[in-house]
Amino acid sequence: MITINVNGKNMRVDSDPDTPLLWALRDDLHLTGTKYGCGVSLCGACVVHVDGKPVRSCTTALSTVVGKKVTTIEGVDADRIGKAVQAAWQKLDVVQCGYCQSGQIMSAVALLKTNRKPSDADIDAAMGRNICRCATYVRIRAAIHEAARSLA
Repeated sequence: MITINVNGKNMRVDSDPDTPLLWALRDDLHLTGTKYGCGVSLCGACVVHVDGKPVRSCTTALSTVVGKKVTTIEGVDADRIGKAVQAAWQKLDVVQCGYCQSGQIMSAVALLKTNRKPSDADIDAAMGRNICRCATYVRIRAAIHEAARSLA
């Protein structure tokens, strides 16, 4: 058994230490908001925060998060920035199919934690590795600007 802190709670996971964090979250802890997209860190659907930094959970071994704080989409609204990003996503109706959006939101929150007034270039750089097949990139950028304004 491995104990990890997820969304502020210590949780026990009965998985091999080399298991990708994504599968421990989804299969063992039933936190299914984090999505499987590609399995090789290219699409961003699986982004979670580890100690506040965005990571690709599909290629992050479970053993590497022991003693760290993992935040998933289910817990991102525990702080002001997460709430602001989710509110902006809803206000601007960003979601189309929605599959990639948990990873998009997690990456957007990470950006706003380090840069409260991002330019379009800052947003593009931070979000560039998150793929949206529905191409909601313009709405994503607008929602990040909206969230930044609401936090000012």
